[in-house]
This record gives sequence, C-alpha cells and structure tokens, in this order.
Amino acid sequence: MNPLAAALEEYLAIRQTLGVQLRVTSRLLRGFVTFVTGQGSDVVTRALAVRWAMQPDTAQPATWAWRLGMVRRFAAWRQATDPRTEVPPMGVLPYRYRRRPPQRLTDSELRKVLALTAALPSPRGLRGRTYATLFGLLAVTGLRISEAIALDTTDVALDAALLTIRRTKFGKSRLVPVHPSTVTALVRYADARDRVCPRPASPAFFVSERGRRLTDDSARHTFALVGCQAGLRTPPPGRRHGRGPRLHDLRHHFAVSTLLDWYQAGRDVERDLPKLATYLGHVHVRETYWYLEAVPELLAAVATRLTSALPERLP
Repeated sequence: MNPLAAALEEYLAIRQTLGVQLRVTSRLLRGFVTFVTGQGSDVVTRALAVRWAMQPDTAQPATWAWRLGMVRRFAAWRQATDPRTEVPPMGVLPYRYRRRPPQRLTDSELRKVLALTAALPSPRGLRGRTYATLFGLLAVTGLRISEAIALDTTDVALDAALLTIRRTKFGKSRLVPVHPSTVTALVRYADARDRVCPRPASPAFFVSERGRRLTDDSARHTFALVGCQAGLRTPPPGRRHGRGPRLHDLRHHFAVSTLLDWYQAGRDVERDLPKLATYLGHVHVRETYWYLEAVPELLAAVATRLTSALPERLP
C-alpha cells in the first residue's frame, strides 16, 4: 500500500472511532487516492484535488464543492505528517448547498404510489408488501429511510404502538409513537413476512425475499421505479428514472401535512413546533422552521394567522 493510501486508511479509522459515519466519504476518498496515484503522484495538490472534485463534468456545482470539501479535510490532516500536501483554500469552487424545496404528494398520488408498490411482482410475493409497508410508514411518521430500514423486530413494539429509533443520522435515539392504523398495517406485514421468511437471515423488521435487511439504494430505486409508473417522474433521454418526487419527499410530506393540519385546527403552532422537531429527530428546531418558509401553502397559512391576529386600523 502506498503512503497516501495508508494515510487515508488511518484518517478514516480515526474519524470512525469518533462515531462519524463515513460510508460514502470513505468510498469517494479512496477513489480520490486512486486518481492521485493514477496521475503518477503520491501527494495531494490543489490542482489534483480540483480536477478530481469536478468529475463528472455533468454534476451540479454543489456536488463539486461537496467533493472538494471532503478532500480539503483529509488534506488538512495529512499536511501535519507530509508538509508537501497542499490544502485547497476555501475560495475554490465556492458553492453553498441549497436545500431542495419539499414536495408534498397529494393524497391521491400517495395512494396510487402505494397501490402500484404493493403490486410489484416477485417470486415469493413479499417484495410488494415490504416496500408498500415501508413507504407507507415513511409517509405517516416522517422517518428517514435510513432509520426505517435499520429497525429490528425488537425495535417495533406493536403492542405498545411504539418504534425505537436507535441508529439515527446524528447518533441520537428516540421513541416514535404510531397511530393504531399504522400498527394494523405493520402487524399484517409482519405476519406475511414471517410466513414467507420464517427463518430470516437478518433481525431486520423490513426484509427482502431472501430474508436480508433492505438497503438504502434498493429502496430509493424502487420508489423511483414506481414514481415512473405512477406518472410522477418522466425519464428524459439518457436517464432511467428522470427527476420527480424522491423517497425523502415522504418525510417532507409528513412534516408539511402535520403543520397544515395544525394551522387548520387553530393550534398554537409556535408552541407545538418543538414537538414535531423532536418527533422527526431534528437536532435543532430551526430545521423544522424551514418548512414554514419553504412551502407556499404553509407560508400562506402563517400570513393568514398573522393578519387575523393584527388589530384593525383605526380610521
């Protein structure tokens, strides 16, 4: 192993011991080291970092900046043991990530998606049930896909209508209560799963037909596939699934629907917002406030509430 590759593995090991999740980062940085050595070099330079970061040339500028940021952090660490290392300055590829506006599916669109998902063909008849139940759970709880597929059977207390989320994005655990109708759907799925896979290869609640835990990629691929079938995504030439509602939009759907229901019911949303933030697993309530300014329907509801609260002008 060349010195740069060895240094990268040490860097990744240190960060992982600190609890940092590096599945994507490790893969990309290893690709960067391969790129550098392929250029006949064993040291990180600004020019090589920028050339690698701007691949592919069809990617968004935000992706370039994100890739360069990973290299910048590694280079800053590497420079302490190899002074030849050049750390790309902050002004290179300046682009701040902008969150995509949340997309809320209509009730009819959501029902269509779930119906098409349930009808997905499979040898043992479990694939459609698994993904339909998974997507439905995301829509009514706002769970992240990583949290849902990480659920073990012991984390799903159906008798208590409670989910235990242990592997969260930010390393925190939380309890998520669910509606009785959701419990009914989960019970039906568990019964079907146990009939098809009486001895699964994984303790996961949601499993494939081979009894293994689902993957993030397979869930996103399946949702995109069904989105095309539902007419919500139109693949342009050269693209398999095109652009349209993403699996993460089911989380947005839940958050936006909850806030709209609260406004329509006349609740004190300002006071209740931290409850939603906790339920969603947001680190800070400002992440939940974002929905108020990012969704026109919610912004209109806020404006209406403020207008009605203002005293009438005197003549």
